[in-house]
Amino acid sequence: MADPSLALQGAINTRLRSQVAAVSNRVFDRVPADVVFPYIELGEFQTVDDGAQCHDGQEVYATLHVWSRAVGQVEAKALAGAVRGSLHEAELDLGADWQFLEIAHQDTRYLKEPDGLTSHAVLTFRALVAAA
Repeated sequence: MADPSLALQGAINTRLRSQVAAVSNRVFDRVPADVVFPYIELGEFQTVDDGAQCHDGQEVYATLHVWSRAVGQVEAKALAGAVRGSLHEAELDLGADWQFLEIAHQDTRYLKEPDGLTSHAVLTFRALVAAA
């Protein structure tokens, strides 16, 4: 059975592409060199055994990055809000191997990149899943 972070990554990608109009289909695992701003990058994932004896449960932490080159931080903050709204307490389909239990927003950090042009938001989500 594959790691549950793979199933979660696919479900997040599908949901963001269909619900966050500001980026259209610009949701990337690997960002292309000629990328058009703004966009969302699927960042780091961490899987942790939840320690329960009664089921094979996992906590999956997903980090998403929002990138903008609009003047100021307004676009990055608005897009981060759209990402949070799309995923926080959403119902996601993880396929046949994993039962989705919940996903919740943990935190968002807003950064100004050293290039002086790019705004960056980093969002962390925690999902609970169990083997099907």
